[in-house]
Amino acid sequence: MQRIALRTRLKADAVDEYEKVHAVIPEDLDAALREGGVHTWRIWRDGLDLFHYVEVDDYESLQRFLRDSPADQAWQARINLLLDADFDPAATGLRMVWELP
Repeated sequence: MQRIALRTRLKADAVDEYEKVHAVIPEDLDAALREGGVHTWRIWRDGLDLFHYVEVDDYESLQRFLRDSPADQAWQARINLLLDADFDPAATGLRMVWELP
């Protein structure tokens, strides 16, 4: 299993809508994430910055799987309206520097 950390950033006027949208994740998206190999997906917010922690069987396979998922396409269309398009973190996620064994 892989553990992936990702960052995204909200548009300044999108905080309330983002939290409202995430209050209930669509059932078809939940099912698609699980079918794609996701075990855990957590998101923390600090101001406009979002930190995602994902436990997944294979992150690259998940990305390929979701690319053709109608549930994820609908979700991305909605969520991308709330995200800062100028913020472009590395697609591979954050690099782990240290971990308490």
